[in-house]
Amino acid sequence: MRKSAYPAMLLSALLCFSGSLFAAAADQVSAADAYVRAVPPGQPNSASFMTLTNASANDIVLKGAESSAAKVVELHTHTLSDGMMRMRQVEKIDLPAGQSVKLQPGGLHVMMIGLQRDLVPGEQIDLALVFEDGSKLQLKVPVVKLQMKMQDAGMQHKMH
Repeated sequence: MRKSAYPAMLLSALLCFSGSLFAAAADQVSAADAYVRAVPPGQPNSASFMTLTNASANDIVLKGAESSAAKVVELHTHTLSDGMMRMRQVEKIDLPAGQSVKLQPGGLHVMMIGLQRDLVPGEQIDLALVFEDGSKLQLKVPVVKLQMKMQDAGMQHKMH
């Protein structure tokens, strides 16, 4: 073999080896209790909520989300400004190493803008979470009637 082939072979071997050392972010994050709010027919927007757990020893960044159920999918949060809760888009959601981050009503969430179809309770939608490294966590998210979640939260609050 010619000497000029060795650098290319060495580089190729290093790239293959290093790829096995670093797992994709999507392989390190799990989503629990995910759901998307059912909204009345004709309502153009909804939101998805869940708890994301980063099982790795490294911080991971959620950069976005995708779904065929909406024209636009964005990461959002709520902030208190001048005594009013306001929703705003965020560029990313940090997932600290070994910790869980809750996406919930009144806080961080996945906003679905321009719904492509009615969200019927009991059905599921496809939702992909997109991480900074480009990997995607593919989810099937159940559509849940909002009143059910609010009633459950109210009952839990009374129990404490």
